[in-house]
Amino acid sequence: MEIFFLIVLLVLMAGALASGFPVAFSLPGSAILTLLLAAGCGYVFAGDATAYFHSGSAPEWLAAGTINFRGVYWEVERDTLIAIPLFVFMGIMLQRSKIAEDLLLTMAQLFGPIPGGLGISVVFVGALLAATTGILGATVVAMGLISLPAMLRNKYSPPLATGTIAASGTLGQIIPPSIVLIILADQLSSATDQAGTARKALHKASTGELSMPSEFAVSSTSAGEMFLGAMVPGLVLVLLYMAFILVIGIIRPKMAPSVPFGQKMDLKMAGRIVLILVPPLALIFAVLGSIIAGIATVNQAGAIGAVGATIMAGYRLQEGKRLAMLPAYLAIGSLIAIFLISSNYDINIRAIETDEDRTAVMLAAIAVSIFILSVAWSLIRTFRIDDTLKGVMIDTAKTTSLVFIILLGAAMLTAAFRAFGGEELVREFLTSLPGGFWMQFIIVMAVIFFLGFFLDFIEIAVVVVPIVAPILLMDPSANITAVWLGVMIGLNVQTSFLTPPFGFALFYLRGVAPKEVRTIDIYKGVVPFITLQLIALVIVGNMPALVNYLPNRISLTSETAPPPVNPRLQYCMEQYVAGQFAENGDTIRAAVASARGLPVDLLPKKLGKELSDGFDNAEVSFELMTGISTSAAAVEAAAVAYRPLHILVRGLERDARKMDSKIKDLSTTLSRLKSTNPDSPRIPELEAQIAQIMGERDDLLAKIPEEWAETNETFAKLTKAEVTARNTYRRNSDKAFEPVEEIVTILVAVEELDGLSEDLTALRDDVATGDPEALEQRIKTLRSAMKNAEAGKDTLKGLSDARKAFRKDPDRAKAAEALDRAVAGLAADLAWRREAKEKLLPGLESYRTAVGGTIGLRKQRVLPSEQALYVASCSADHRDISLNF
Repeated sequence: MEIFFLIVLLVLMAGALASGFPVAFSLPGSAILTLLLAAGCGYVFAGDATAYFHSGSAPEWLAAGTINFRGVYWEVERDTLIAIPLFVFMGIMLQRSKIAEDLLLTMAQLFGPIPGGLGISVVFVGALLAATTGILGATVVAMGLISLPAMLRNKYSPPLATGTIAASGTLGQIIPPSIVLIILADQLSSATDQAGTARKALHKASTGELSMPSEFAVSSTSAGEMFLGAMVPGLVLVLLYMAFILVIGIIRPKMAPSVPFGQKMDLKMAGRIVLILVPPLALIFAVLGSIIAGIATVNQAGAIGAVGATIMAGYRLQEGKRLAMLPAYLAIGSLIAIFLISSNYDINIRAIETDEDRTAVMLAAIAVSIFILSVAWSLIRTFRIDDTLKGVMIDTAKTTSLVFIILLGAAMLTAAFRAFGGEELVREFLTSLPGGFWMQFIIVMAVIFFLGFFLDFIEIAVVVVPIVAPILLMDPSANITAVWLGVMIGLNVQTSFLTPPFGFALFYLRGVAPKEVRTIDIYKGVVPFITLQLIALVIVGNMPALVNYLPNRISLTSETAPPPVNPRLQYCMEQYVAGQFAENGDTIRAAVASARGLPVDLLPKKLGKELSDGFDNAEVSFELMTGISTSAAAVEAAAVAYRPLHILVRGLERDARKMDSKIKDLSTTLSRLKSTNPDSPRIPELEAQIAQIMGERDDLLAKIPEEWAETNETFAKLTKAEVTARNTYRRNSDKAFEPVEEIVTILVAVEELDGLSEDLTALRDDVATGDPEALEQRIKTLRSAMKNAEAGKDTLKGLSDARKAFRKDPDRAKAAEALDRAVAGLAADLAWRREAKEKLLPGLESYRTAVGGTIGLRKQRVLPSEQALYVASCSADHRDISLNF
């Protein structure tokens, strides 16, 4: 009966949507009606209102849906979703101010003379508008009104012309900033949590270990990473479109003829082209560049885009009039001033200490005021001219409300879907498919593609993605990243705007196309572009680095990059070090041998021994890395025969766990029924059902081959040997480099420590007469400075004892004695440090440079540039980790 009500839920939803009922009411309405119907039928026919639910009851699932409503409502405050109205505002402002129209006309003139040039210009402008707006309807309508008549007038084939405009208008759904990517990032963030929990449970069930190594964790994503990941695939799609039109223009020139440039190219024309092209490109750079550089979050970048679009609209609407460009010039000048001031001065108001600081803050305040003035001036213009601002605000409110209302309705629908076991049915169906992850992935992509014929991208993203994404992300055999999955779904969802009969881009274009363009021409025109989108999907699917590399690179080279000891980086770092050992091993060994000749005896005995042991560990590193390679090769060789058996047994165990889950659910229902209605006729049925499933489970486990236990144990020993070899190398490399870093830090700080010796002497002289509270504070401050300057233990201990002597009952004699010890300790420290700095430090720094990028890589603060780029490339491909489960 659960399946029956699940079908009822889907039929109600599909029927409501097909009848034209608003999506915002179709989704939650169908969910509420189905939940109430199931509860009523259960009460009437089975005597139990919960009888036809997979688990729980109607009130519980209605409450869950309500909680989801509230959760989504409050999530509006998150960066991911608050960016939506900002980017929508930016896009609509650029459309209404006719900046998009200027771009289309100018690019058509530039590209026209080449074969298919007019079509290529439409694609180029579509990509630019995508990177500045991401609003599908407005883009398609604008390009349809401006470009379609020109293309038809110049003898372009109607199907090619309409297909080019419709496809180019949808580029905003995959080229960032994109609402699709923002919503997908939001949905995938929660899906990642579910997938991570499921993968940990799988690891525990498979290996018996309580904790899973963090390097096997599911990687999450954010809107910023989605933007970065979608950049290259978006460009691939643009290039495919352009190449297709160019080939058509060359092979079939009658379908896409060249158009002569109608005006003379002089300085005036060049200046106009620059003025039209540069501001949108600058806005793209400001929005996406701020995200890439880590300067702004996604919602902050959205604010940048909204303000930039307003300033651009301010001068465009006033074009040709006096002072039209003045607000833009003021904004640019003030931003340059702010940049110069902040680069040369600390403009923190709380940190003002000198007149120079005061002047810098005042200048910055003046520059900010001028920028605010320019924005306000532009807003007034957009408000007064053609009521532009009001129209933009209304359209932004409508679009944003549509997105959030659908999100709210989808929360209730998802709760109902889970109430009838829909999520588990989908999981069981996908995991039972032959072919593993890739068969599951292909089926999901095919379903999303099919749904694109009927549903909007928002409905697909908020209804389908939460159900299928955790299943795909959890699978360790593919070990895909969330950003790759999001971009793949985004590329697939993009086809929903083009696929007949309900593609929204087709409706928009049909509404503005002249009567001589038939609807069948539009449908014919989009077919090759849908094919190109599917080709792009295949390319990105087979080359995950196109998506993963850029987010990895930005992450690993940013100021907030993870430290090299991060477990997720170790595999690729060791690949890099192994390559360096093979290529430059002799040079690194020579550096280690040369370091052994350094005058280590200048150091205190303990430090000298640690440094000598570090050199010993550095020499051992080569042997340990060979051990990693040997053990990894042994695992790889054994995996050939082990993998088929592993897949078979883990599949049987997975099916057995599903049966265990069913038995648990049925046992819970049976126990509850016995306590509430012991005479219910369902009790014998449930007992028989439980016994039957238990028998099937035992039969299933009996199919596990006898050799599995021994084979698994043998393979586990090999993998454990590899893990041990890697951990041994990591500990050894840390011990090899830590003493070097410690001693270099100490010796570099000699001058700073020497400068504090006078403060220590003065403090000692003032002990007899100074104010106890003031002396205690001075000792505290000096000790902190000494610690930062790597002072020795005797010096720090003396200062601590002196401070204690001034607490409660001041004991000046005791404090003086402690400070004497501190002075003596400092003098001894400075004596050996000065000599070691002169004779030992240069050699240590050379050694550190020679081995810091290999043996000492884990102890760096962040990965150096070369290593970061290697790790970014290495980790951009998906690595199968299923044999560890």
